[in-house]
Amino acid sequence: MNIPTYFARFLKEIRLTENQVDDLIKGHTTLRNRLEEDEEISKIIVSTFLQGSYRRSTAVRPKGESRSDVDVIVVTKLSMEEYSNPEDALQKFVPFMEKHYAGKYEIQGRSIGISLSYVDLDVVITAAPSESEEGILESNSVTDLRSLEDIETWSLKKSWEVLNETMDSSSVLKTYSNVNEPEWKSVPLWIPDREAEEWKQTDPLAQIKWTQEKNKSCNRHYVNVVKALKWWRRLNNVPKYPKGYPFEHLIGMCCPDDIQSVGQGVTEVLEKIVSDYSTKPIMPDHGVPDHDVMARVSDEEYKDFYEIIKEAAVIARKATDATTVKESAEAWNELFGSKFKLPETSNSISKESSGSFSARVDHIPDEIKGGRFG
Repeated sequence: MNIPTYFARFLKEIRLTENQVDDLIKGHTTLRNRLEEDEEISKIIVSTFLQGSYRRSTAVRPKGESRSDVDVIVVTKLSMEEYSNPEDALQKFVPFMEKHYAGKYEIQGRSIGISLSYVDLDVVITAAPSESEEGILESNSVTDLRSLEDIETWSLKKSWEVLNETMDSSSVLKTYSNVNEPEWKSVPLWIPDREAEEWKQTDPLAQIKWTQEKNKSCNRHYVNVVKALKWWRRLNNVPKYPKGYPFEHLIGMCCPDDIQSVGQGVTEVLEKIVSDYSTKPIMPDHGVPDHDVMARVSDEEYKDFYEIIKEAAVIARKATDATTVKESAEAWNELFGSKFKLPETSNSISKESSGSFSARVDHIPDEIKGGRFG
């Protein structure tokens, strides 16, 4: 049974709040402005752009006292030959961090983490791209700061731009790009890895592009399937891994195209993992096939993860096959916790929950209609 109104309300409960999004924008905008205005560090910067779950529209609301986080890619002019020791490249940013974020930053394995009172920032620096790649990395299509849900027609073209902040009938921003201009192919970027003591490749633009196309092939339900399952994973956080992007990548590999609802996607993803991935898979990253996104997950962790997936798949199937709204909502509530509301007793939903209107779907408010919210 498909109960889109319940899913719409659930997704609204687990999405970042407006205040959290404002905090993210404030944090990364301040950082990027400081980088561009810094007398020394600005000399080695080509461009900055956002990556990660916020950019891909797969972020969920932080739990408890945790803060929202955003990843900022800083494309530099640093040569890998000159900075053969990745540690030296990261140390290049220490004076800047001491000046603006003293006591609030930490040099991590592949990035610099900044913890503020209202947001966490992950600063990922890259080595110098080729001259031809600089044009791509400085373009509006790369440096635009909005998430995929706001700009579903995003493409890697020099001509691409957002038109006048105008929302179309689907509540997404209108964009323009020259249809005769071929789309750029993203290229991997090199980032410093202190632990491996070498530079490693990553391709965040390929991940963004893959997510956009998958969302389109899933009738705009894909990013909401990811959000729903990330929320479930947050409630079921033992074992600790896989989580974050490795889990999102696994969801992407298991989610069928042309799904008609978030509930269908969640159920079929869980069942696909159960049927096809009983042992830890090797999963080549988008854009960097030599990188296995599951490499840091141990076999033991995956074994325990698989056991909780099996239990979740049974509950999701019960919810999907339920014959009344009440039974379906109760099963989804069992899977997703209190954020997935149970049927009320004194409105139209309660009438559906009684089973007498089980075949009907109640009205979805305009503000939560469409792919943005399920």
